Amino acid sequence: MRQYLAIALTMGFGLAVAIGMLLAAMLFGPKKRNHIKAEPFECGMPPAQASRSAVSVNFYLIAILFVMFDIEIIFLYPWAVSFRALGMQGFIAMSGFICILFAALIYAIKRGALQWD
Repeated sequence: MRQYLAIALTMGFGLAVAIGMLLAAMLFGPKKRNHIKAEPFECGMPPAQASRSAVSVNFYLIAILFVMFDIEIIFLYPWAVSFRALGMQGFIAMSGFICILFAALIYAIKRGALQWD
């Protein structure tokens, strides 16, 4: 039980800070709403474009591909560190993982997911 005391204290402190910030914002924040206060703030300049403009689907596809290959690197680093200890079985497992991700990259390229039009 004592080993979890630091985790419980950290979580409690974080929760107290979050609740304290929300309460301070409700107590000391602006009370009157008007058109000017409701506008998005862009460094004191008038907004350059509408805030609810549509975003291209290609943006989301590239973001998902980035996350996918970022996770690959997260798995690749510990494997590279313990490469000798894992032996041939670890090498075969990681080769299969990399082949699957390489096939996904080829599929994305063939489908035109990386074409920014």
